[in-house]
Amino acid sequence: MSLDHRIPQTESPSENISLLRRSMLGLMVIAPMGGLTACGYRLRGAVDLPFKALAITGNPSPPLRADLQTAVLTGTDVKVAINPRDADLILEITNEITGREVLAFNSSGQISAYRLSIRVGFRAFDTAGNEIVPEAEVYITRDMDFSVSTVLANDAQIQAFLGLMRRDLAIQILRRVAASAKSQKTRAF
Repeated sequence: MSLDHRIPQTESPSENISLLRRSMLGLMVIAPMGGLTACGYRLRGAVDLPFKALAITGNPSPPLRADLQTAVLTGTDVKVAINPRDADLILEITNEITGREVLAFNSSGQISAYRLSIRVGFRAFDTAGNEIVPEAEVYITRDMDFSVSTVLANDAQIQAFLGLMRRDLAIQILRRVAASAKSQKTRAF
């Protein structure tokens, strides 16, 4: 019984060149990604928290609470605890202020631009009461053009901007907690 172990050849040289081009293109796409992961690059939302479970307390708005929970669940290995007694870390949102101020007027005296802002106060501590992050604040602003002729579309755009801003703030809060937790561990040595 003879088995033929020959590798099938493509029928024309142009098919061989096409296969070589696709292989090289694939290598050109994959190689930089491998280099980025080797140097420690991580996607923007990824945060390394040295805790197993986190509880969110205080008075965050429902959208901010949802964005914090999403950032924790998708960007970390940490679980979100409902009860603070089940958590290693307690993240307390002390205040959240959303603002909108007029930035510019057009030649007719109508509003043509707004500045949106969100300010979130927070602190983080462990179950023993040790402060990981003392009372701190994160702040973000975005400028937005406004048109009187499309008020409903602008309201939807404002809500979309505020949603993106809250997501950014949630990640910033988690990064600040992670940095403070790491610096406290290095001080403990």
